[in-house]
Amino acid sequence: MAERYRILTLNQISAVGLRRFPEERYELGKVEHPDAILVRSHDMHKMEIGASVKAIGRAGAGTNNIPVDVMSKRGVPVFNAPGANANAVKELVVAAMLMAARNIAPALQFVGSLKGDDAALHKLVEEGKKQFSGIELPGRTLGVIGLGKIGSLVADAAIKLGMDVLGYDPEITVEAAWSLPSQVKKAHSIEEVLRASDFVTLHVPLLAQTRNMINAARLEIMRKHAILLNFARDGIVDDAAVCAALDAKRLRCYICDFPAQRLQGHPGVVALPHLGASTGEAEDNCAVMVADQVREFLENGNIENAVNFPNVTMSRESPFRVGIANANVPNMVGQISTAIAQAGLNIHNMLNKSKGDMAYTLVDVDSAANDALISRLAAIPGVLALRYLPQA
Repeated sequence: MAERYRILTLNQISAVGLRRFPEERYELGKVEHPDAILVRSHDMHKMEIGASVKAIGRAGAGTNNIPVDVMSKRGVPVFNAPGANANAVKELVVAAMLMAARNIAPALQFVGSLKGDDAALHKLVEEGKKQFSGIELPGRTLGVIGLGKIGSLVADAAIKLGMDVLGYDPEITVEAAWSLPSQVKKAHSIEEVLRASDFVTLHVPLLAQTRNMINAARLEIMRKHAILLNFARDGIVDDAAVCAALDAKRLRCYICDFPAQRLQGHPGVVALPHLGASTGEAEDNCAVMVADQVREFLENGNIENAVNFPNVTMSRESPFRVGIANANVPNMVGQISTAIAQAGLNIHNMLNKSKGDMAYTLVDVDSAANDALISRLAAIPGVLALRYLPQA
């Protein structure tokens, strides 16, 4: 009989995604002793995460609200949905560029402040519209820092609008490089992008090395009257430095998706209420993607798009499978193979990959593993979590 799984949902997850879990095998909602947790924005750092939890799925890209390091030490993969909301963010970035280029936000405020009859409004509009004269995008240079799925889509959209695009990403993946438009010129540093661009858009994760990546020193070298766009994470930009650059008339405009007290009321700032992925389509895409990943892990032990684990996907060639999360230390594969051989089992297929301090091994054996072997494998020093996954 197939194992049943319990999925705890901490936020409202798209029904389109939840339907990926078959009712006959999954119980969803506010369940006790869950096998996995699905989350969007809920802060899990102060939450007690029970020992029954084998996986966490974030229906979105960022995982700052999840204690990833703690889960890694327990051998629990944390899945996300990279690229699932990419089109939604791309469209908002394009809208932001147009807003900045044509001074749409201050123009709207100006019109909203006018009073009088139609004749008076017409006169005030004609007198005031010159202060909102803008620029056009063709021929302007867009600098894209971070060339993942979102950055690549933004670059492609900008090229189709007639812009020149300069991109920088020292850790670009092979897949991202293949999808990047050939017209994108490669920069060798963030500084090169900042010096050459009329618009700069940021698409990097918030990490220790990217916090305050755009600071006073880097704002100083930007083109005068350049426009800065941040639809990645709030901590990537130093808000105080941005306000100082705006006050000094070095920066023309800052449009971001992250309101902050320091930015409130500044005439050069347009702060949106975190709308990047706020479309029905993006929520559906994220939920479907992460649901499929969590389900595949629970049922078959395969891992794809876990922020703390390597991608490890192996087709089933035997009904008897073991999945092992372990510290990335020498001779782990050897110890696993030896234990299986001493139990009298033949390894049909085996795959081991590592990512930083974390490694993961999938083993298909030709016959059923007994409790003694599972206990022996779990006791190997460095093994963090082990699951025996026989097919029903």
